[in-house]
Amino acid sequence: MQLALAEAARAGSDIPVGAVVLSPQGDVVGAGHNVRERDGDPTGHAEVVAMRAAAAVLGEWRLTGCTLVVTLEPCTMCAGAAVLARVDRVVFGAYDDKAGAVGSLWDVVRDRRLNHRPEVIGGVLAQESTALLDGFFAGHRDFGRTDDVR
Repeated sequence: MQLALAEAARAGSDIPVGAVVLSPQGDVVGAGHNVRERDGDPTGHAEVVAMRAAAAVLGEWRLTGCTLVVTLEPCTMCAGAAVLARVDRVVFGAYDDKAGAVGSLWDVVRDRRLNHRPEVIGGVLAQESTALLDGFFAGHRDFGRTDDVR
């Protein structure tokens, strides 16, 4: 999670969310942070960036045996991408009551109708993850962006 927090700190003008993908052996095979604002990309969430990088390193889209570690509970898009990529586990820091899809608002990753259900471990270094987000939004409240957690 420390590596994901370091990625989040690199987000610049984007909301500070960071993610890493660990191989089955525990090596970092992908890393990313939010790039929506920087790239003008609605799919530029940290999890998607990290999973794309991991797929490039591993040479395939299936991330079987891998762990996705992210500082904020994944949204529906990212939770769905983790399921479709076949990651074995999702580890996250801060819970997201407004858009979380790994237990808070929805539970996409444990939906029995889907063909894959990763293990979930939530709340890892949640205070540190929340502090990054709180610091970011404290500086942006004058711009009316506090309702957009992602």
